[in-house]
Order: sequence, then structure tokens, then C-alpha cells
Amino acid sequence: MIGAPGVTRRVLGFKPDLRRNGVSIRVHRMAKRIFLLVTVNLLVMVTITTILALLRVGNYLPPGGLAGLAVVCLIWGFAGAFISLALSRLMAKWMMGVKVIPPETGDPALSNLVAVVHELSRQAGLPKMPEVGIYESPDVNAFATGPTRSRALVAVSTGLLQRMRQGEVSGVLAHEVAHIANGDMVTMTLVQGVVNAFALFLSRVLAFLVMQVLRSRDDRGGGWLQFLLGQVFYIIFSVLGAIVVCWFSRLREYRADAGGASLAGRENMIGALQALKRVSNPEAAAADARQNQAFQVLKISGARAGIYALFSTHPPLEKRIERLQQAAR
Repeated sequence: MIGAPGVTRRVLGFKPDLRRNGVSIRVHRMAKRIFLLVTVNLLVMVTITTILALLRVGNYLPPGGLAGLAVVCLIWGFAGAFISLALSRLMAKWMMGVKVIPPETGDPALSNLVAVVHELSRQAGLPKMPEVGIYESPDVNAFATGPTRSRALVAVSTGLLQRMRQGEVSGVLAHEVAHIANGDMVTMTLVQGVVNAFALFLSRVLAFLVMQVLRSRDDRGGGWLQFLLGQVFYIIFSVLGAIVVCWFSRLREYRADAGGASLAGRENMIGALQALKRVSNPEAAAADARQNQAFQVLKISGARAGIYALFSTHPPLEKRIERLQQAAR
């Protein structure tokens, strides 16, 4: 059975008491993810912005030269996003501690996990089987990453294997394989690249216009002020752009749910989402834990609401389940 607790403990030294230091582990994992998703893009974009500011690119552009600046921003904006994409598998293994499972592993449970992913991948028509990995975490989670459909990684947490039944695990895996088949990694990279380019371009232009109002272009020290204004405007536009990226990501999640239902069966996909909802609800999780001593309460809050929902990359589980149920009618 995929979710055999003994297997995850044996492979990764997983401790049975997931409640111990659960909050600190979760914060640590979240910090790693934030670092993984943000650092590469920020480093590249800050470096690019610094270079542009020091070279006074805007000052060298003739009247009507905004098109040239737009091209430069487009190229550099996509550079950060595609560097992140190219390094995605490596960074995931490093930051999340993912251990790739050899296809020839002698462990029956892990061999079954690899077999399920490969079978779903064949059904989805992937040109090459993705790597299958496992990482130690009490969180119920899984993800897919990789630069192309031929160089992808599907990873699951030990918490997911312990807390979900086999059909539910199949639904989760099918969802992740659907992300790969749909090319969501590249699609989201393109969206992020556009946002980066617009944020860089608009911040440069707005900073230049503000400086024209405040002083003449020949004032000493004005270049650094313009640079600082550009950084502030870049952060603002990046936050606004993140809302667009998250909205598009939520659309892709609905599509991956539909793809997962096609690959693993609608009931398994719905069951997987219901299981995620169950373990993310403290009261429901506690009731489940009383019935099953092997089940540990997952200490996380509910779905985001209000303005915070704008920055959520996933739709509420209730809406995802409802959409799948309506499609079955």
C-alpha cells in the first residue's frame, strides 16, 4: 500500500509523532518555498534594474525610444522567469529535500508509487516519464515542476502518503501529471515573464517622469534618487502583477483538476480534494484522528478570505469539488 507509515519512516527517518514541532516545521517549509519562488527572480530583476539605472538607459534613449526600453525590459523580464524554470527541478530537490525514487527500487510501496505516476504519465501522453520523488514533511502536499514535459518531477510528502488512501493518492498524482501534460510550468513562466517585463518597464518610466517633475536631468545625485524610485515602483507593480499571476494560476488549477479526473477517474479526483479539505479542517481532522489513531491533526488554518484570496494560487477546495461534481452531471 502506498501510504504505509512504516515505509516513509524507513526511507526518510520519518518520526511518527507529526504534531511535534509541527508549527516550526511548517514555517520552515513555507520559508523554503517562498525563497524558491521569489529569490531567483528578485536577484535577476534587481541586478537588471541596477545595471539599467547605473547605465542611465532612459537618458540615452532618444524621443520615442520607449519601444527600445520596452524590448530591453521584455528580454530581461523573461530572463529571470526562465532562469527559475530551468533550475526548478534542482532547486526543488535542494530546498525541499526531495529524494528521487529509483524506478528499480526494491521497496514495494515506493515501487507502486513510481508505477502509478508512470502509468498516469503514459495515459497523459508525456514524451518521457517524470522523476518521482518523496520528501519528509507532515504537510499533506504534492507538486510537479520542471522546465519541460520531458524533464519533469513529481514529488509527494510523507504526510500525504500517511494520511490519504490509495485512491486519493492516485487523484493527487493525476492532478500533478495533468499540470505537466498541460504545460503549466512553461505557461506560468510566460505569464510571470510578462509581469516582470511590465513591472520593470513601468517602474522605469514612472521613475523617470517623477524625476522630470522634481528636478532637471543634470542635477547631481538625481540618478540615485531615480534608481530608488524605480525600485519602489517596481515592488508596487510586482505586487499588482502577482494578483494577475495568482488569478491565472487558479484557472490552471481548475484545468488540472479536470485533467486529473480524466486520468484517475472523477471519484478519485473528488476524493483527493475532499481528503485535502478534511485534513485542512482542524475540527474534522480531530474527529478523523479519534477514529483512526494513525491519523494526526494537521495544524493549519482554513482557506484565505477577503483580500488575501487575491494572492492565493489555488481556488478554495469547495469550489474545486463543486466544479468537478457539476461536470459529472
